[in-house]
Amino acid sequence: MVPQELKYTKEHEWVRVENGEAVIGITDHAQSELGDITFVELPQKDTEIKKTEALSTIESVKAASEVYAPLSGKITEVNEMLNEKPEIINESPYTKGWICRIHTADISEVNTLLSATDYEIYLKENE
Repeated sequence: MVPQELKYTKEHEWVRVENGEAVIGITDHAQSELGDITFVELPQKDTEIKKTEALSTIESVKAASEVYAPLSGKITEVNEMLNEKPEIINESPYTKGWICRIHTADISEVNTLLSATDYEIYLKENE
């Protein structure tokens, strides 16, 4: 399940642009590989982040994994629900399980991300 309207990274993050901000989360593939998510270390609001820097850490019964910033900018909001219910990412990775919002420094960076079709091809090539 790869929503067509989103953009993706090869590290399995997704991006949805809304009103000049980027909503960021991890893909269904990523949450599936991690297994049952037990903890999410959320980024700090108002932090400046550069593309490819570690943004968050997700811990599961299998492993801990870094989430990398797909875009540069300032973190404007974090999904506080994940503090109480980190498993929301397993249940709803593309809607309720978002991690943070970033006000992008350069919205054109979105054009460097993978389309849904390209991400699906990437997944098939790396199975």
